[in-house]
Amino acid sequence: MNYQQQTLSGLNGIELIIALYDGMVRFLYRAVDAIETGDVHARRRSIKRVFDILIHLQARLRMDVGGSPARALSDFYTAMFALALQGSQRRSREKLLEAIACIRNVREAWQQVALDPAAQQMLPRNLQTIEERIEASALPALRSGAETYAGGDGGLPDSCRWLA
Repeated sequence: MNYQQQTLSGLNGIELIIALYDGMVRFLYRAVDAIETGDVHARRRSIKRVFDILIHLQARLRMDVGGSPARALSDFYTAMFALALQGSQRRSREKLLEAIACIRNVREAWQQVALDPAAQQMLPRNLQTIEERIEASALPALRSGAETYAGGDGGLPDSCRWLA
């Protein structure tokens, strides 16, 4: 485990989100620098990293649990994706700086949430989707060989019932 992984492993869910926002800001600044120096590959690489973070955040939103705030964050991530894309396509420092300002603004809101102990209990440390959690919980049992098919009755082991 490297230093960065070790640092991230000790963060709670809100702190992880803040770290992802920091990453977006860092990569957007790299894209701005790449525009100023004319480095097309660096610009594209940096914007791709921003997109990766936005897609990750978007995929982990729980609309069924989060309600209106989750929908607002979904709209925000979509708008930031569009702004970063426009900034990259048009080689526009201004668009990217606008995205940085918006992301910093929402990051500050997350920073305030992080100060509230009750809010920290509401957001899980594990930001996996339901599908990822099901897959992760089923794989260790299947790999260990703990359950083997002893059937003839056509039944499935309990660990596989969710697949049927």
